[in-house]
Amino acid sequence: MSVVPYKDDAAGKKSQVAQMFNSIAGKYDFLNHFLSAGTDIYWRRKAVSELKELRPARILDIATGTADFAIETLRAASDDAQITGVDISEGMLEVGRRKLAAKGLSNRIQLELGDSENLPFPDDHFDAVTASFGVRNFENLSKGLAEMRRVLRPGGKLVILEFSKPTAFPMKQAYNFYFQHILPVFGKLISKDRAAYTYLPESVQAFPDGSAFLTILAQVGFKTTAWQPLTFGISSIYTATK
Repeated sequence: MSVVPYKDDAAGKKSQVAQMFNSIAGKYDFLNHFLSAGTDIYWRRKAVSELKELRPARILDIATGTADFAIETLRAASDDAQITGVDISEGMLEVGRRKLAAKGLSNRIQLELGDSENLPFPDDHFDAVTASFGVRNFENLSKGLAEMRRVLRPGGKLVILEFSKPTAFPMKQAYNFYFQHILPVFGKLISKDRAAYTYLPESVQAFPDGSAFLTILAQVGFKTTAWQPLTFGISSIYTATK
């Protein structure tokens, strides 16, 4: 059984995740930076550096949220690159659109409401496909990854940034305590949605990280898969090619 935000709700995971992010959209960016002590900014920059050699011109950012990762990809993209961000939460996208307008980037980055497991794009369309802290929210992980591969051109690159689980003492114990006891308290106080920040550690625990995730990438057809843990294994960068 998949982990869902609202355990008393009969709706499927996809619908619940959209509801959750709509609920916390206005506080999401602040909470990201606050709860990670700003480390999320470093993680995104590190992940985007994986695209610098490719210099992609067409990028698809999956589960784009408020567009932070889509904006960051401009650092590694070609000068005339066009970036498309897709998300199932209209609330998150609206925050993202305001951010893009304020930065003068609305002509470079387009945000669309869409289902990452049923992407509205042709085969072999994008030079790079990215996802930042989004794939663990897929209702069907393999289907979502297969869709990412389908729209990626041959030779294109996949870059995924996702939470993972530290395994070494004492980081494992400290991380588990923070995720289970500290983060939900502050998340509820600030976002007013307790479920969102109890779902976060539960979804991370349930996610097949590390080598298990590389296996799934290979099963859906990706090649040259690689895994790079960050900050003692709190998050990881996964890369692959088509």
